[in-house]
Amino acid sequence: MFTDSYVAEIRSLEEALLEAYRRLDDAADEEALHDLRIAVRRIRSLITPLRSQPESQALREAAAEVGRLTTPTRDLEVLIGELQQRGHQPLAEARHPRLQIEYQQIIAAQELQQLFAELERWPAAFSASKLGKDSHELKRIISKALVKQIGKLHAAVNDAEFDRHQLRILVKRTRYLTDAFPKLSPLPAAAANSLKKAQAALGVWHDHFQWGLTTQRESDLQPLALQWAEASEQELVEAEVALSELARVLPKGQKKEGK
Repeated sequence: MFTDSYVAEIRSLEEALLEAYRRLDDAADEEALHDLRIAVRRIRSLITPLRSQPESQALREAAAEVGRLTTPTRDLEVLIGELQQRGHQPLAEARHPRLQIEYQQIIAAQELQQLFAELERWPAAFSASKLGKDSHELKRIISKALVKQIGKLHAAVNDAEFDRHQLRILVKRTRYLTDAFPKLSPLPAAAANSLKKAQAALGVWHDHFQWGLTTQRESDLQPLALQWAEASEQELVEAEVALSELARVLPKGQKKEGK
């Protein structure tokens, strides 16, 4: 049954999350936080279509809190990697102590413990609910959420005035949602590939844009400000090309909610 596989997928992600948490606690695995965030992101994507269901609200909120908690530390990881790649080892090393402190803060955070508690509670609560016993209705709700999300993206990529920072988030959420339910997604292969490319292009642009802002707060990064600004401008041009391609291949005629 679809409901059984749905619950099993979230249980599997709970195990992946716990494994990444243990690796982060060891402080010797550079991919631990990244893998932890991937597990949290996938949990959020699976739960998002059920946002109005009482049994799933607490889990969705707990996962969102962990996402917010870990974002600044992941940004710092990526910045350190950029500095190392560009040969600025002293600048990278100067940020390592802060990174280690933030790892320990995440490990001890109440938000993460709350997520583990909600993951332990959720399967039984969901399985006992009306929706947890109805695979057909669960598929219907998820399919409706997919269509709505793709419809929002379709409107945004065809709007030249739509804020590119918000569009990056919309592209990201749409890709994660469609990846979570590939058999229910109405996206053809070409659109799915273009969505991935657009996310990557916007992500690279966003990184350089954020690093430029960081130079305003951290004076030792000032010598990199112009370089990052120029890279950001070029990458936005490349992202626009990827968005134009995405606009051409997204399914047409996605209906809005209630129509």
